[in-house]
Amino acid sequence: MFIFAFLLLLSPPQLAFSFTVTTTSAGHAIPFPAFEHLNVKDSIAAATHLRPPASATTTQYTDDSEVTQKPITKNSTVKLHLVHRDKLAFSWHNDHRRRFEARMKRDARRVAGLIRRLSGGATSAYEVADFGAEVVSGMDQGSGEYFVRIGVGSPARSQYMVIDSGSDIVWVQCQPCGQCYHQSDPVFDPAESASFSGVSCSSSVCERVENSGCHAGRCKYEVSYGDGSYTKGTLALETLTIGHTVVQNVAIGCGHMNRGMFIGAAGLLGLGGGAMSLVGQLGGQAGEAFSYCLVSRGTGSFGSLEFGRSVLPVGAAWVPLLRNQRAQSFYYIGLSGLGVGGTRVPISEDTFRLTEYGEGGVVMDTGTAVTRLPTAAYVAFRDTFMAETANLPRAPGVSIFDTCYDLNGFVTVRVPTVSFFLSGGPILTLPARNFLIPVDERGTFCFAFAPSPSGLSIIGNIQQEGIQISFDGSSGYVGFGPNVC
Repeated sequence: MFIFAFLLLLSPPQLAFSFTVTTTSAGHAIPFPAFEHLNVKDSIAAATHLRPPASATTTQYTDDSEVTQKPITKNSTVKLHLVHRDKLAFSWHNDHRRRFEARMKRDARRVAGLIRRLSGGATSAYEVADFGAEVVSGMDQGSGEYFVRIGVGSPARSQYMVIDSGSDIVWVQCQPCGQCYHQSDPVFDPAESASFSGVSCSSSVCERVENSGCHAGRCKYEVSYGDGSYTKGTLALETLTIGHTVVQNVAIGCGHMNRGMFIGAAGLLGLGGGAMSLVGQLGGQAGEAFSYCLVSRGTGSFGSLEFGRSVLPVGAAWVPLLRNQRAQSFYYIGLSGLGVGGTRVPISEDTFRLTEYGEGGVVMDTGTAVTRLPTAAYVAFRDTFMAETANLPRAPGVSIFDTCYDLNGFVTVRVPTVSFFLSGGPILTLPARNFLIPVDERGTFCFAFAPSPSGLSIIGNIQQEGIQISFDGSSGYVGFGPNVC
């Protein structure tokens, strides 16, 4: 389990051996665990012996569904399953090293795209009631690793959608399709939906779409992603069924020209901070609040995605949500430092500061796998971790990782804890499997962090796994815990 030191949540005996005392940026002395155990055999088994469960390929909605559906109201609560792509049969192959290498290549493209967007080298083409869905993780899905299953149109047609906290548009592939990639469900046909309505060029909705165009009186959209993927089509208003909740008049992109790394999914569910994301469009209906828990790799359970103020947990550690006026889509948090083995690493707080010019800062991103840190911070962090693990046999670097270990033959190993010092005092101590991950079947594990080629820091989904993370947009806070998945 993860540990918040200031709450003194006790970890199981097999995780924590000892506690040390450190000092937060506020000057508070706080004890937190210095060491824990990583179960090597279980970690390898979880990563390499995955099989997509039958439930991952079944539809959550049927075209003639008899499930009672209800409209969204201010007091609604909706929950969706979040699923990792590895659990979906359409993405399955059993070579763990191949999955890992493909994931890292996509991750590098994702990070390069984010840095271009946030440095002014590229811009996002779009800024786009309580309810929820289960979340699936899409490891081989280029521009997103976690998936939800929702209904699109009337009657609702089941579709897998990538979730992306850094995107501000909802879109699906649509017939007629001039260029479409393969998806697991039939491509959505707006002609078969009674609730589909095109958006005119003069509509205020069209005006909210950045770089929108006009053709034959209809609003056109185009979105490009950092990995080279894109979607082009027309803007429309449509009904979405999320869980058992019906949300009408959601502005979606109906993509007739689509290309890229979304293989399997029908489109993308943008959860960013802009007006055209699903969160932005729900507005007061969901109280500008949502929560997700990304299920840990290799587990048999689902994660969750929920919307509405009633889903905000009691007992979470809340830190201020920061906004970058140059990049409204992204959710920034304050990070004051990093810890290894119960000791704070000597890194200046300025390293992680978001400047008034929109440079630097720390972004929470569901679409990035591996946490990136500015190079100087990463080197100090990595070197401290290496010093604390000098007793473990080393292995050559793999892919984007330069710090790896040969744990073949080990059942468990004792490793130093890794902690994020969050602004305001909370210290988030990660479980070992969130920072030391297997990259092959023979026992090679790597320190799951990498240097950023810019001043931007990104908290990736590997480090977020298993922890409930909540966003309260109206109050301006991000919550961590107390629940796990």
